[in-house]
Amino acid sequence: MKDSAASRVPPSLDRQAVECVMGRPLPQEWPTDALPAGSRVTVVHDPEWDGPWRDEFLGTIDAQGAPEPVKHPRAHDGELAYWVAFDAPQFDCDGDGPYRKAQIWGRLLCPEPAPRTA
Repeated sequence: MKDSAASRVPPSLDRQAVECVMGRPLPQEWPTDALPAGSRVTVVHDPEWDGPWRDEFLGTIDAQGAPEPVKHPRAHDGELAYWVAFDAPQFDCDGDGPYRKAQIWGRLLCPEPAPRTA
């Protein structure tokens, strides 16, 4: 994969931009039962509909902000939303994008097995 200028944005600038849009600082205290930053995941389709992403793809849990409880009527009890950096830019099911990072609900993340050490 070819490196692009967008994939080299310093993490602090990403956080500042998101905090400006959200109008609040992102939490930094990591919940003890959450997937750790740096975990490899596959982002999958929601089992209840064919979305919210066009494809299933790989990414990494990003430390930009700690996972937060999902505040939505369809959220599962105790569900967290994680910041995920995508291995390659992705389009959502509406065709918007490409996105290189997003906040993803926990039910859409399948942890990848940890690499084996020799």
